[in-house]
This record gives sequence, structure tokens and C-alpha cells, in this order.
Amino acid sequence: MSLKKNRISSFLIMPVILCLIILTAGIVRADDRFVDNGDGTVTYSKTGLMWAQTDSMGDIIWLDAKLYSENIILGIYAYDDWRMPTIKELETLFDETLEKYETICGHRVKTPPLIELSCGFIWSSDERSISAFAYNFSRGYVYKDRKTRYRGFRALPVRGVVR
Repeated sequence: MSLKKNRISSFLIMPVILCLIILTAGIVRADDRFVDNGDGTVTYSKTGLMWAQTDSMGDIIWLDAKLYSENIILGIYAYDDWRMPTIKELETLFDETLEKYETICGHRVKTPPLIELSCGFIWSSDERSISAFAYNFSRGYVYKDRKTRYRGFRALPVRGVVR
């Protein structure tokens, strides 16, 4: 009788354990969405994009940000298909629930812990004539300025990841 009782309790416990595993797998915290690839890159599992772990670390005009992004070689496999992100891609990195941290230029920004910005504005590939758009990680909004503006603006390369 004892053996039969153990089989029944095991039979009832297994579905509960499987259900808990499935439910907890669906809960993703902000930190779990980003994977540190250990090579200066971070992969965002939600979008499938790979980001440079740090920005250009200095003031940069839009054209130089474009050249920087397109010519950087990062990653263990020396990926050379980096580019400037779009505004929509940059917006996915801003998380209102995160605590702000102070950058080296003094701006306080909100980005995932694995991505470290040195200042608050990141240039995007979105442009209009003599202007381009940047994303403000201090306040979480899109900012338009002249492409020749460099104070506080950085480049943060991104690339698509083949799934």
C-alpha cells in the first residue's frame, strides 16, 4: 500500500512542479532580458539585438557617430556589421522602473545595468536634412538637434542577431 501511495503522490506532484517551471519561465525581469556576452557586447533577448556594452565615451557629431558605429569591430567573432540604432530601438533600452545612475558627464540616466552610457544623449540613424534625432536617457524622450552638435552626444552601436 505504501508503494502505491508514493506513486500516487509522485503522480500528483510532477504536474504541479512542471506548471511552476512553466509559469516562472514566463516571468522575465529587466536584468534577465539582457545577456552579457563577455566580449563587450550585450544581447537583448526581447528584440534580438546585440548592443555595444559601452558608448563611444566622448562627445561626437552625428556623422562621426555614424562612421564610428559602422566601422567598429566588436565581439568574440569580430562582428563587423554594426550600425547606428533607430529611435525605436533606443527607446527599448529606456526603462522607467530602473534607478538612475550618474554618467561621467554628470547626466543621470536609466539604462539596463549591462549597458553603460558615458552621457545622456545617444544619436540615432533617424535624420532630417541638417538635423538628426537622439534619445535622451535622462528623461526618456526623443530630441532633435543639428547634426553638428557634439556636446553630450554619443554613439551606441547595434547589430541584428540571426536567430
